[in-house]
Amino acid sequence: MVPYPSTLDVPYELVEHVSWLLHARRRELGTRWRRLGCFKQALLTLAHLRKNEMFAQVGAGFGVSEATAWRYVGEIIGVLAAWAPGLYEALAGLGEGDFVIADGTLIPTDRIRADEPYYSQKHKQHGMNVQVIARPDGTPLWFSRALPGRTHDLTAARAHGIAQACLTRQILVLADRACQGAGATVRTPYYHHKIQPAHYQQSNRDHTRLRAPGERAYTQLKPWRILRRARRSTNKIGSIVKAIHTLLICGNSG
Repeated sequence: MVPYPSTLDVPYELVEHVSWLLHARRRELGTRWRRLGCFKQALLTLAHLRKNEMFAQVGAGFGVSEATAWRYVGEIIGVLAAWAPGLYEALAGLGEGDFVIADGTLIPTDRIRADEPYYSQKHKQHGMNVQVIARPDGTPLWFSRALPGRTHDLTAARAHGIAQACLTRQILVLADRACQGAGATVRTPYYHHKIQPAHYQQSNRDHTRLRAPGERAYTQLKPWRILRRARRSTNKIGSIVKAIHTLLICGNSG
């Protein structure tokens, strides 16, 4: 395997920030000497997440083995995921009169046909179900842990306690029809609105207009190719999503 020079389309400041988080973690654990310093380990991890290269490939570029690259990436994903906000923390500062947008997506994986729980009939592919809470402008506030792709969005929302968390703060939640029946402060479009009075149709148009920016929350994940078709264990997908959320927060704050 022959390494070659390449570039990474992330800000230098983001790599520095991740390296400082890792440095603090190393000091906390009293970690001894490593082959790669904090900055290069952060760069290796961001390259893997951004380009979805195999561990053998990214490891060769930094002069470490495949196993070492695997350990380095896993360590930083854990550090970043720990900084991702929880649901109640993400809703802090919001209250009565505010609204958020709830939606779900499928993170494609390379599971096989036999892995039935991970196959989504809606998307016709294997993957993991991840829920998001976003601001009205589409800024993601919180990403859930990942559930098998077969999980219905309403089931996932209930499992994560989204409706209850928003009800506690009297926050209005705009969701799609998949969440009809969630109750509390969750609002979904009307079914069969075409045969209903005109104000039902207008209500659905208003609902769609307000929810549309929420689609931007997931588009911010797309540049990170690791989530376009994840080859990692399904148990790691949720941590990867949370780690990338932390990177988005760091990037926006910078």
